[in-house]
Amino acid sequence: MTTVATDTLVALGRRTISMNYAPAPVVLERGQGARVWDTEGREYIDLLAGIAVSVVGHAHPRLVAALQDQVSKLLHVSNGFFTEPQVLLMEALTRLSFASRVYFGNSGAEANEAAIKLARRYQRVVRGTPRFEVISFVHGFHGRTYGALSATAQPKYHAGFEPMVPGFVPATFGDLGSVEARIGPHTAAILVEPVQGEGGVVPAPDGFLAGLRELCDRHGILLIFDEVQTGCGRTGRWFGYEHAGVAPDIMTLAKGIAGGVPLGVMLATEEVSAGFTRGSHASTFGGNPLATRAGLEVIRIVEEDGLVARGAELGERLRSGLSGLAGRFPIAAVRGLGAMTGAELAASPEQTAQVIAAARERGLLLNLAGSTVLRFVPPLVAADVDVDSGLERLEGALGSVFG
Repeated sequence: MTTVATDTLVALGRRTISMNYAPAPVVLERGQGARVWDTEGREYIDLLAGIAVSVVGHAHPRLVAALQDQVSKLLHVSNGFFTEPQVLLMEALTRLSFASRVYFGNSGAEANEAAIKLARRYQRVVRGTPRFEVISFVHGFHGRTYGALSATAQPKYHAGFEPMVPGFVPATFGDLGSVEARIGPHTAAILVEPVQGEGGVVPAPDGFLAGLRELCDRHGILLIFDEVQTGCGRTGRWFGYEHAGVAPDIMTLAKGIAGGVPLGVMLATEEVSAGFTRGSHASTFGGNPLATRAGLEVIRIVEEDGLVARGAELGERLRSGLSGLAGRFPIAAVRGLGAMTGAELAASPEQTAQVIAAARERGLLLNLAGSTVLRFVPPLVAADVDVDSGLERLEGALGSVFG
């Protein structure tokens, strides 16, 4: 247990934390599997997993052992050298995906920045075209750095940070006609999430991703899949694009890939990777031994323990339970893919926030995607009892808000 009182930690945190955050008055101390405990000893079922990060749960013994071993050997070297974890993780990622080349950063935003830069530089340097524009989608989300933020077609995230980086063109998610109407002589790439996460957990409609692939092939445009949330088994496949039966030219990963250790990844085909040459892009900490050892161990655990299939099972169980609650509470829609589920409430944003708070009071962690959608992205190691108990606690929270 902590030696500092919870109230003292909360007060100190509120006084010192950057004002763009507003944490709940809870100090989490430890976790195991799909459960966490705070400094007061209260248990919570974690169906948020650090927003789709802790795919192998909290304190997984194999991941803990791998990290302890790596810390005792080597934490950091520059990208002027190879390390074994880095090389083996690159091999694993290319084996599992369409890609031939791997770039490491530290976050999803950095991975998307790298993808945008690669797409532009490939078009300019390799193909010799004037293409630089990137089509992205309304309600999409790609990160908070300036390029990724500019690609995020949600004005609420832009407020006060204008002007945005030029060259990003918003289209309507799920509408191929909207996309085609925005393709022009300067279009370099299309950037899309297979499931819009922050936009409300909205899967791409059937045929949409395949239609984007066809448009890209026809017009000489690169297709970039932002799989920061959907990657690493989250959707019931290793990567979300597999559901559509088409592959992108570039893909980005982060969140779950290293189980909680910061790691961002950009993967690309051999041809498109030629857009980067020595010194054209870099990251000091990208691909460091600790993060890549974590990523390698997470992949091994997910493969060996069958967690991709488990993700599909978890999602089905969650959505079935949520649909059962819809008859008694104002749940307007339940949707998702694999272990990525959203329950849209027919309620105000204020009431939705009250549900989140009431759930936390009952020992359930989840959060919002959009303003009225409850997001469930549990660890892939969650047991049936975790899901069922979480749904019971959610039922109590909904009852406290809606009667």
